[in-house]
Amino acid sequence: MPSLAPVDSPVQPLTGTRRPRKVIVVGAGPGGLAASLLLAHAGLDVHVVERLPRVGGRCSAVEADGFRFDLGPTFFLYPLVLERIFKLVGRDLHREVPMTRLDPQYRLEFGSGGRLDCTPDVARMKAEIAKLAPADAPNLDRYLADNRAKLDGFRPVLERPFLGWKDLLSWDLLKMAPLLRPWNSVERELSRYFADPRVRLAFTFQSKYLGMSPFNCPSLFSILSFLEYEYGVWHPTGGCAAVSEAMARVAADMGVRFSLGEPVEEMLFDGRRAVGVRTAAGELRADAVVVNADFADAMTKLIPDRLRRRWTDARLEKKQFSCSTFMLYLGLDGTQDDVPHHTIYTSHDYMANLADITERHVLTDDTSFYVQNACVTDPTLAPAGKSTLYVLAPVTHRHPNVDWKREAPAFRARLLRQLGKIGLPDVERRIRFERVVTPDDWEAKYAVHRGATFNLAHTFRQMLHLRPRNRFEDVDGVYLVGGGTHPGSGLPVIYESARITSRLLLEDFGRDVAWLGRPGAKDLPVAACAR
Repeated sequence: MPSLAPVDSPVQPLTGTRRPRKVIVVGAGPGGLAASLLLAHAGLDVHVVERLPRVGGRCSAVEADGFRFDLGPTFFLYPLVLERIFKLVGRDLHREVPMTRLDPQYRLEFGSGGRLDCTPDVARMKAEIAKLAPADAPNLDRYLADNRAKLDGFRPVLERPFLGWKDLLSWDLLKMAPLLRPWNSVERELSRYFADPRVRLAFTFQSKYLGMSPFNCPSLFSILSFLEYEYGVWHPTGGCAAVSEAMARVAADMGVRFSLGEPVEEMLFDGRRAVGVRTAAGELRADAVVVNADFADAMTKLIPDRLRRRWTDARLEKKQFSCSTFMLYLGLDGTQDDVPHHTIYTSHDYMANLADITERHVLTDDTSFYVQNACVTDPTLAPAGKSTLYVLAPVTHRHPNVDWKREAPAFRARLLRQLGKIGLPDVERRIRFERVVTPDDWEAKYAVHRGATFNLAHTFRQMLHLRPRNRFEDVDGVYLVGGGTHPGSGLPVIYESARITSRLLLEDFGRDVAWLGRPGAKDLPVAACAR
């Protein structure tokens, strides 16, 4: 990627006569990068320290032999959140990262029979649904209207912090109770609209973005599929990692310093207040520390257990964590132009597959999986005449029931055979580059606790004020961004966590925050846009 050496910022920062406050951001994932943009624009001295040799965290790139893959997220959803952050710092997201809106958004292949090419064109989508379940097709309009209202009402909640139970008493949240139906799961919520289980699956599988089963994911998250149809599924040229790289490039232009390939070994404290971090290169002092590392991993490694009250090691062990993923990154000879950009295959017995992942912690023969055939949209990702294939199977997080050292080769072979079910029967002979990532690798190489790639599960008891708070409650001077804090996992809400956390930090520093906009506001303040 381009050099991250800072140059003069094209945007005037919000500086005063006093010494700029120093902030260290631990982790250059999407949340840390977004926070660095906002804090630097506010005039703070920002230093990002990243353990990996490149930016992006789980939203970085895998590159070898001319092939380029996203390490983690491949769906770029609800771009409005990041568009707003870029606008706040005087940039245009789409100028920095060209993007293509996909149509179809993805193909769903049902192991139980049938197929849906899911399109944002409502009339065409109704026709697709009617092929499987004619009686369900007219209900698409009602689903979209109800979830439009749900998102509009809940957006202020997703854009503000929850620092204690009293925040649950806000009018914004109380008035949403009838729409949210918190006693429902996503699956049960969708049964109000669609009778055919395959059609329901088309609007509930998105709970996998949170690493959860739709049968226990709270009904609030029915808005995930709505976001796809209302705002699109996008492919950034170069992949989602290109968005991370652009954020780092803009941050460096604004004066943010980056130390890559430099793991933080310890957080430094004066009593209960964080005053910096220590790496192999020495001590880095700061007025505040923003943690964008995997939450449970960072807590157990960086902050002594004796300083933690609510999030002790013992309590963390009792928390529920998301599923993990088994990954294949394949560079292939030839292309597969008849396979869409995104394809999801769902197991013949989808409920049993989910139970294997979340309850029994075993592997499934007819496993569900996801494939990204990105070169059908973006040929820059592979050499001429070749293509990339990104294959993901949701699996249990690390558990004694599965020994990946023993199971990985057989599971890989099984997954390659499964590809024939979506029209890719001859992949293995065409492989010219391959990388495998198991739950063990997520933990060992990428510092993801238990290999749970979607962090703490988004259960009813681990949301809002019951999630680790943006202004971390156990020690002073520590702030959290990313999937481990409010609002949760998934790129749009991770970016939003950066805006929430930046506002809290700046308020604590006595800085102006009006330019960040108020929660739920549909437009930015005029002053913010003029900065």
